[in-house]
Amino acid sequence: MSVETLLQALSIVFQAEVLLAILLGAVYGLFIGALPGLTATMSTALLVPVTFYMAPVPAIALIVSSTAMAISAGDMPGTLLRIPGTPASAAYTDESYQMTLKGKASTALSIGFFFSAMGGLVGATVLLVTGPLLAKISLNFSSFEFFWLAVLGLLTCALVSGSDATRGFTSLLIGLLISTVGLDITTGAPRFVFGQMELMGGVSFIPVMIGMFAFSEILRGFTTGQTGSGAEMPKLGKIVPFQGIFGLFRKYPFSFVRGASLGTAVGALPGIGGDLAAWIAYGMSKRFSKTPEKYGTGHPEGLIESTSSNNAGLSSAWIPALVFGIPGDAVTAIAVGVLFMKGVNPGPRLFVENPSMPTAIILCFFVANLLLFPLGYAAIKLARHVLSIPRSVIVPIILVCCFLGSYAVNNTLFGVWVMLIAGVVGYLMERNGFPIAPVILGLVLGPVLERNFIMSMQISGGNLLGFFERPIAAFLGVVVGLILVATAIRSILYFRRGAPGEEDAVQNPQ
Repeated sequence: MSVETLLQALSIVFQAEVLLAILLGAVYGLFIGALPGLTATMSTALLVPVTFYMAPVPAIALIVSSTAMAISAGDMPGTLLRIPGTPASAAYTDESYQMTLKGKASTALSIGFFFSAMGGLVGATVLLVTGPLLAKISLNFSSFEFFWLAVLGLLTCALVSGSDATRGFTSLLIGLLISTVGLDITTGAPRFVFGQMELMGGVSFIPVMIGMFAFSEILRGFTTGQTGSGAEMPKLGKIVPFQGIFGLFRKYPFSFVRGASLGTAVGALPGIGGDLAAWIAYGMSKRFSKTPEKYGTGHPEGLIESTSSNNAGLSSAWIPALVFGIPGDAVTAIAVGVLFMKGVNPGPRLFVENPSMPTAIILCFFVANLLLFPLGYAAIKLARHVLSIPRSVIVPIILVCCFLGSYAVNNTLFGVWVMLIAGVVGYLMERNGFPIAPVILGLVLGPVLERNFIMSMQISGGNLLGFFERPIAAFLGVVVGLILVATAIRSILYFRRGAPGEEDAVQNPQ
């Protein structure tokens, strides 16, 4: 990366419009993340209609800052109420809640914000350094390599979304099926439109995403009777943000390094994101700890490692999104869709044709994670007040945002109906243990997969061996094959053992 590109990117980021978007996004993410049950992905979905009226960089800056803050603030309800604010924070909710019961809520919250910010800065640095290098390499990629990358992203997402790979694949196939609705890429013939003109252009991922992540959450709240704030907070004691945090940093430096490194590595894998990284990091911390018996009793070591991996994974998830145009998780799938709407096509050519644009997006991560320090300080001081807002006040606001966001896509009620149907489907899927993130990724990556498959078949003259003739394509194809074989073997072993995971699911339905 040249100095000139970096200076141009800095001039873009430090415009008043972009800085204001980062600040507002961070405050919004802080508020959403601190409320039990409202996830970072859901907060991002509700922001999409707002981005319609913004330039590309401020729009992405809004998404980046809100997500970074929402994931960090998601530790607050877990720490104070034992209600995970995000899927990632569920990995260490019991640990942080035990610290609260010991009167160390201030320390637990401080660990969450401080080490999330530090991990995010590490992930952003890796993205800044490796992004342009990977883009140069990927310029030599053909449709064969991009096809295998899309398959790899879809497979990994399906495998890690939930404990049951079969349900993950089923969700993935639903998303791919929805992506085929509309006009055929090659012939222009209508597919699965059932005589509806609105379906000729395909099913927009925005109302589907709003429905599955936001409206389904409202339905879940009604069916479980969550009309209040959810639970009563224990006595918090004296709240002094970031007190003793540097002592913990000196005491457990390897925990931070391990967590940030793991989050960066796992988040960079297409389709996985940072949620899985937090679970792996917590387990690995316990495995390598000198005092594993302290875990589960309010021990800070596991918290440091897992929270460090959170935002590191969030930042590095943008590596496949920006470099290859392959979303790293549900949030980057939303962001890639926003970029496409703005006429900006993520991929290796973006780094060549307009290098200041992706560099500016990467720099937004630095600003957003630096904001975690002052806003985290304020959030810790105001934690008890933020969590006291009743759900009966929040739900109507979210419901209005769902309707407005779905209507604003094409200014028709058709988008609202799609959102409502997707919400009901998403609610039923999650109630029966089917993850919904693969549906969104399948919907976003479906056209990419189909387009590159058709191009590759045309180039190879219909010979499937053409997918293995280029070295990188052959390597990616072998990796995909190994994943499929390993998954099949594991499923067979589970079946022969009596499928204990399925029995547990029956005995403990969600």
